[in-house]
Amino acid sequence: MLENSTLYQLRGKKNLLAFSGGVDSSALFFLLLNENIEFDIAIVDYKQREQSELEVSYAKGLASRYNLFCHTLEAPSIESNFEAKAREIRYDFFESLIRKHSYDNLITAHHLGDRFEWMLMQFCRGAGCAEMAGMQKLQKRDTYTLVRPLLHLDKSELYAYLKKSDIKYFEDETNRDKEIKRNYFRHRHTNVLLDKYLSGIKKSFEYLDADREALVPEIKIEHIKELTYFKSTNNTRSDIFIIDKILKTKSYMLSFAERELLREQSSLVVGREFLVCRMGEFVFVSPYLDAKTPMTKEFKEECRVIKIAPKMRPYLYKNRDTFAKVKELLL
Repeated sequence: MLENSTLYQLRGKKNLLAFSGGVDSSALFFLLLNENIEFDIAIVDYKQREQSELEVSYAKGLASRYNLFCHTLEAPSIESNFEAKAREIRYDFFESLIRKHSYDNLITAHHLGDRFEWMLMQFCRGAGCAEMAGMQKLQKRDTYTLVRPLLHLDKSELYAYLKKSDIKYFEDETNRDKEIKRNYFRHRHTNVLLDKYLSGIKKSFEYLDADREALVPEIKIEHIKELTYFKSTNNTRSDIFIIDKILKTKSYMLSFAERELLREQSSLVVGREFLVCRMGEFVFVSPYLDAKTPMTKEFKEECRVIKIAPKMRPYLYKNRDTFAKVKELLL
């Protein structure tokens, strides 16, 4: 059931599987075992549901039975905006494990339904082909590769596999809560269309993947400590797609309004935490420091001469090594 392209990325590598005990990750767990892929697992307990302790216990039991390591995290209490905060906690945990244990790949159990659901949500908020193509099977991050081996499979196929193989899994009752946007799309639109047009939807995503490769050129993304930059494609939409990709690695997702502002502005603060600047031939993404940061007149004048955006100057003033390298690029 798993494709050769993702298996090739995983074989002989140090892999970490994001596990929950649900349908998707339980199916993926055993599919990886069947392919003799070596991996460890990581699970987060948000303490939001009664069965969460059972899910963690199930994860630990599987790890013990198959001689894997199981990393666990008990998440802090989340008072509001649960979906976004939970995702941030989850990926911060995974990436801390990747740094500590030098994992090459993070494997997630996103499937075709997740991808289609994302596409419909993007379409309804305003998006182009590259954004709607959404999730990729292989996505390079700073220090690891995000691998999604199930993107070509529908959830109905995963249920069938679990039933045939008599594999235990848990159902998350919050998936029935239609007050959550993704659940609304899933029950009202995604599942209905997948039931009727599964083969056509699979084929459409094959075309979308090919179109994205043609529309968005492969760009080398560079780093100077906390600052990230790339050479502009000279196409605003392509640049925004790459900016979005960079920010996702920093656990931040651009809003529709921010995407629109990036079309018009050469310098923009996003999420009160990051600064995006177009300067010369390059696009820079850096941490944002308040403009009240005191700077010398000599430094300000030097920045003015080489046309460094005012909003980026406080960060560069505090990071002189980075400033020297940015100056080299602009000159």
